[in-house]
Amino acid sequence: MTPKIRFFTALIVAQLASPALAAPGFMADWIAGKQVRWQISPMTYHYSEDPEHKRVVMLGLERENADRSLDGAAFFTNSFGQPTVYFYPWGRVYKAVAGIDHLSIKWTAGLLYGYRDPYENKVPLNFRGLSLALIPAVAYEFKPDWQAQVNILGTAGLMFSVSTRFN
Repeated sequence: MTPKIRFFTALIVAQLASPALAAPGFMADWIAGKQVRWQISPMTYHYSEDPEHKRVVMLGLERENADRSLDGAAFFTNSFGQPTVYFYPWGRVYKAVAGIDHLSIKWTAGLLYGYRDPYENKVPLNFRGLSLALIPAVAYEFKPDWQAQVNILGTAGLMFSVSTRFN
């Protein structure tokens, strides 16, 4: 898909989604009883050096339900500069790991889209840019409502991110 087609597709989707987002009470219902967090990742460390690797920048939104299940979406440029999205409807957080109040372990699972030709073999089970993903993470709340997190990206590397509560 060319950049222009992607851009116009995104505009159409945004236009179609905006009435739903603007509907009275939509956001209030979406976040009621849940903790919603903004995420940003300024840095990813790759286990192996590859001259084709580019800087990875991620922006995401994650929702923790009362039962500690997680869901969310992350938008980023992958290690090869391709725009990528990770949509995860499944996940869980385990808090106070090893008796440490602010330490937690998370996992998320969902669909990853964006690793396309010639990099489609860089993630497992990839079909035309779409693949399954399972991402474990370790998080630490370093001040109220602020977390630092390390996502373990399989055999590829580690993604370092910071998140804060969305009010």
